[in-house]
Amino acid sequence: MSMAFLRDDAEGEKPRRDYGLPDKSDPDFDRVAAQALLEAARVGETELAERATGYYWGEASLRPYVEVMLQAAEKAGDDRLEQVARRFLR
Repeated sequence: MSMAFLRDDAEGEKPRRDYGLPDKSDPDFDRVAAQALLEAARVGETELAERATGYYWGEASLRPYVEVMLQAAEKAGDDRLEQVARRFLR
């Protein structure tokens, strides 16, 4: 088969996800990116969220957003979100 018919960014069996990210110029992008990373980690798809957001797990600039999400998870009793948020903040 010709290489012209193969996707350069093929991800095998991994589904592409729409994380509902605004444009990177949007002032709310970082908050939504932090949320996307945590939600992806909840289901074991961190790599996909990293690709979509352009941020790596544990990105220091996202810490304030993750801290707010950790507090909300604690109040809501969302143990899994609390767990992934704590891991992010390590």
